[in-house]
Order: sequence, then structure tokens, then C-alpha cells
Amino acid sequence: MIDKIKSNWENIITFLRDDCELSPVSFNTWIKPMIPTSIEKDSRGNFTLIITVPSMPFKTYVTKKYSLYLAVAIEEITFIKCNVVFKEKNEQESQKIPKKLIDNKRHPVNNLKLLSANLNPAYTFDTFVVGKSNDLAHATAVAVAESPGSQNPGEHYNPFFIYGGVGLGKTHLMHSIAHYILEHNPDANILYVSSEKFLNEYIDALKNSNLAEYRAKYRNVDVLLIDDIQFIGGKDAIQEELFHTFNALYEQKKQIILSSDKPPMELKNLEERLRSRFAWGVAVEIFSPDFETRMAILRSKEERDGKNIDNEVIQFIATNIKSNIRMLEGALNKLYAMSRLNKNQEIDIDLAKSVLKDMITPDAPTKITSEYIATVVADHFNITVAELKAKGRKEPVATARHITVYLCRKMTNDTQTKIGQFLGDRDHSTIVNSEDVITKRITSDSELNQTIETIKKKISPQ
Repeated sequence: MIDKIKSNWENIITFLRDDCELSPVSFNTWIKPMIPTSIEKDSRGNFTLIITVPSMPFKTYVTKKYSLYLAVAIEEITFIKCNVVFKEKNEQESQKIPKKLIDNKRHPVNNLKLLSANLNPAYTFDTFVVGKSNDLAHATAVAVAESPGSQNPGEHYNPFFIYGGVGLGKTHLMHSIAHYILEHNPDANILYVSSEKFLNEYIDALKNSNLAEYRAKYRNVDVLLIDDIQFIGGKDAIQEELFHTFNALYEQKKQIILSSDKPPMELKNLEERLRSRFAWGVAVEIFSPDFETRMAILRSKEERDGKNIDNEVIQFIATNIKSNIRMLEGALNKLYAMSRLNKNQEIDIDLAKSVLKDMITPDAPTKITSEYIATVVADHFNITVAELKAKGRKEPVATARHITVYLCRKMTNDTQTKIGQFLGDRDHSTIVNSEDVITKRITSDSELNQTIETIKKKISPQ
């Protein structure tokens, strides 16, 4: 029986796609990764098909969204009547399917609508390259786009908080959600702004005694997206305004989407009441892309630009530019420009090495040293390496210093004595104590553990 389902699986999911009118994004994100594994029969003779899925968030979503439709598709194609249970790490549960909150059919979006929402036409799910570094963020973004504002148990994506380093695709993903919602509900009132614009418009409203209009603009939308929310840190008045705007939208079950360089609870310059609210929904991290994803990003851009770049050049860029997507795409743009200036000179490996020499060091991949680790840790905590080396014990410097010691011991071959010398000539016992402090705390402090994992990925994104 399971063999019959497996042999007809492509026909089954194609039937499901057509019956539910799934978009290519939804189909590739949620349906294609499913793997029919086994079929079980209970004492009453009822059959249950077990389907393996990649993760627990994935399982929660597809159980609620597609289990019934999938059972119908299986019966239609194979004449096998069965229940469907999704399985991840030996856990099993079945849930009801929620009502669809938006139309599945795509509609053309008026350019004026995109302009009023401040959306980049190029930033859609179709142009977002998915890899190991961003697959969870992408899958969650699709779920948000399909059910904006949902506050159902087990499907709590409001607010949706995306965090990660500069140039990793946070803004692209935010715009993609907005595009998807508009394509399926052209009447949706969507507004994307940077935190800087949100702040500047507030200042202008104060100067012009126009706060009522400002509040109406931001509190009467269906979806509000604010990018780089960390930049309002330390600014009390705008935090107060955001607090009330957040509450107004959340109570109306309107979708809130935010981005930052750090997870909510690490934004120490923001008020506690804001940080706690940002953590009400789901927060996902985007990491630096691995080699395969970097290659795919470059190939995707090359295709969109109508170019045909030699594979050796693409590999050269992907191998040597690892930090973020903007630099990858910037490298291609630089090659295009130089080619045009030289009467459409062929873009080969020699041109790439010459033109991109100021962007990459091809023969010297980043070496993980104590100095490099200290630089990354200091940047994460928004302090200086000099502060790490100084004698002070104030927070967050003390914790940052402990983490630096811990990671130096884990990621380099430096001795405790050498690390102590680097960190302001600290003695051996001090370094041992710092390492012990972190080793003990990470077993019970999930927030600290998350911080360390984030920093480790910044140090070595491969």
C-alpha cells in the first residue's frame, strides 16, 4: 500500500497543488519537502499515512493547513482512504486546518500601490534564493504571508521578527511578504518603512502639531513593516509612540513585521516592554550564506540581468566573498561596469581578479584568531575591543569578555596564557574563571546559549 502511494506521489501532490490553487512559492516551500514514509493500520482497520517533514515549525504549519487536502488527494489518485500524520523527531499529532485568511489567486498589483507601500518591485519570493542559511526564515515568512495577523494557537506569527547581520536578505524577505499579500489581496493596506523614516516622520509631526495624522497613518494599516528597529534604541519618545502603535495594531489582529541585527531580548537599548512584545510572536535568524547559497545567489542575479558569466568567475566570487549578499551582487555589478567601460570586454577570471582585488583576498581566507573573535564579539555587543581589554567589569563588557575567552578556547589553539596576554595581560586564573563561568551558564541560560551560537555563526558562517 505504501509503495502505491510512493509511486504515485508526484501525481498526488500535483492534484493537491491544483485543487488548492497553490502558488509556486507555497507549493515548493510546504509540499515538495514532504516524504511519505510508512502506513499504519489500527484495530478498527483504519489506515494512517506517516509523512516525514523537515522540522517542528514545518510540521505544525502543514498539519493545520494541508493534512485534510492531502488525504483527499491520496484517495482521488490511489483510491486509498487514510488519515495523514506528519512526523518530525518521532513526535506525532494531528490538528485542524485553519481557514484561509487571503485569496489563493494572484492578482496584478498596481504600481501606485507598491509606491504608496514603499515596496521594491524586485524584492519578491520569486527572486529570494533559499539555502541552509535562510530556509527557516523563508518558510516562516511564507506562512506569515499566507495568514497575516494570525494569532491562532500553534500558528502565532504576530509579530514576525527577522534578525541577522547586514546585507543577508532581511529587507528582501520583508518586501516579499508584502508583495505576496498584495498579490492575493489588492485591497490590503500595507506600509513598509525604515526605523529612521518612522522616527523622522514622528519628529516632523511633533514640529507641525500633526500627531493625529501621523498616528492615523501607522495605526490604520493591515500590515506594518519596520526595518532596522534597533536604531530607535535610546530614544524614549519614539519608543513610547511605537509601544502604543504596536498595541493598537496587535489588538486589531493586524500583522506586524520587524527586523533587527539582534534578537528581541538582546536589544538592550530598547525598553523592556517593547522587547517583550517583540518576542510575543516568532523570531527567526538569517545567517551568512554558505558556498552553495552564494553560488545560487550569483546565478540568480546573472539570470535576471540577462548575462552569461563563466562558471570559474562565479566560483571565484562565491569562494572569496562570504560576508553578505549585497557584496556578492555588488561584485557582479562592478564587473558589469568595468566590462562596459572597456567596450564590452569579456568577463573572465583575469578581469575578476583585477577588478575585485579591493573586495576580496582570494589566497587568504579569514583566519579565526583571538583578535578576530574579539572583534566580532565586540561588534555584537556594540562595544570596542579596547573595552574588552580594559580592567572594567561593568555589563555588557564583562559578559562579552567571558564569551570572548570561551570562544577563543573553543575555536582557536591559543593557550589560556596567550589569551590572557591578548586581553589586557590578564593572569591565567582569570582566564580559567571566565571560561568556567560561560561553560556553567550555557547549560541553564538559553538566552546566553543563543547569543553564543549567533556569534559563532558570525565568526564562521560556513
